[in-house]
Amino acid sequence: MPPGGGVKPRSPEYRLAVDALRGLRQDLIHDAFAYRLLPRMRVDGPLTRRLPGRLRDFAAWTPHAVICAAALIALFIATVDQGLALVLGLLAAVPVLLTLARPVGAFWVSMAATPLALPFGDPWGDWPWLPGSFVCHLTVLTVVAVRTRPRTAAWMWALTAVYGILADTLFGSDRHGTNIGPMLVVSAFVLLAVTVWHIRRHAEQEVTAQQTVTAHERSRRTLLEERTTIARELHDVVAHHMSVVAIQAEAAPYRVENPPPELEKAFATIRENAVAALTELRRVLGVVRAEDYEAPDAPQPTLADLEGLLANVREAGLGVEKVVTGAVRELPQGVELSAYRIVQEALSNTLRHAPGASARVEIGYVLGGLGLRIVNGPPPNPGLIKPSPGAGHGITGMRERVTMLNGEMTAGGTDDGGYEVAVFLPVALPDEDDA
Repeated sequence: MPPGGGVKPRSPEYRLAVDALRGLRQDLIHDAFAYRLLPRMRVDGPLTRRLPGRLRDFAAWTPHAVICAAALIALFIATVDQGLALVLGLLAAVPVLLTLARPVGAFWVSMAATPLALPFGDPWGDWPWLPGSFVCHLTVLTVVAVRTRPRTAAWMWALTAVYGILADTLFGSDRHGTNIGPMLVVSAFVLLAVTVWHIRRHAEQEVTAQQTVTAHERSRRTLLEERTTIARELHDVVAHHMSVVAIQAEAAPYRVENPPPELEKAFATIRENAVAALTELRRVLGVVRAEDYEAPDAPQPTLADLEGLLANVREAGLGVEKVVTGAVRELPQGVELSAYRIVQEALSNTLRHAPGASARVEIGYVLGGLGLRIVNGPPPNPGLIKPSPGAGHGITGMRERVTMLNGEMTAGGTDDGGYEVAVFLPVALPDEDDA
């Protein structure tokens, strides 16, 4: 042992050889005859999805049919002008069929069948692969490479080369010709093509997975941005009302001549609580504001401002009609703001997805809340005017606002090719608030 009792470090060549043998054992020896039935082919491709239902079911078995056809070809080649045709045919067809259930085991069976077939064939024929064995082994290499991974294909090609060189060196000295070169060259090109297919398929899967993750993150980010916008608007609405409460509580005692001390104390308590609540509100909800965010100078829009919105939409080329039912009354500012934003987004979607169509905005004041219905017809000339779809998150933003207010929303296409958004926003009755 070296001084200090330490273990002698291994050379890089030794570690490389150990890793290579470990890879060989993992790929071709460990569970070599494990049962791995070939799955059916997917039928959602650009060609197979157009087939009728019965043919599409049959198309799913295409890989199995191809392997069986290859086994028949190998059997036919092995039995042409040979001695014991039945034995040679079985030795050529069985390994190919075995790739359907035990792919790695089929490679070892093909390697074993190759020398076993030599005594039954032409002693002066091809060496060291008889014609049937040549087709069989090449087919097995291809199928196993498709069903496993590139490193396994490399090991199979290396073992095939070792067998061919040893057979030719030890027993092929009196032979007139050898087919080692054609086997190694053809199999190398086939396995290289399969490896490229594996790499491309893996790259496509990674790209698809990354696109899925990106779309999910984009949707999540858009959702968070929408929630942040809603929180900002709510912050402005609630802060405004709390400020009004604090100011009125402070001014109320001065509007009454000689107010009793109890009344002054009550108003002072109201003002203190309002100021404390306003401070806490700004501390908690103020974090949703970006550093460059500035509160709007104008008050937040309400349903009373819909006429201005509809006028702008009409100038953009959308014919829109507004219908109001029920007794118009003032609603909580959060409901008014959300209703305005929902109508705004629905009309914007109509402009983007159905240019030139007409729309109808229905507002219903009912006893328990506010009903909204925004419906548009199909575009009049779909072939002449192309839509300009957005990011696809308008419906998500509307649902966020409705969910925030414990409302209900449905959105979907209509029978005539248009689109409809229906929303109900509950509003507590005055007696419920007093209770």
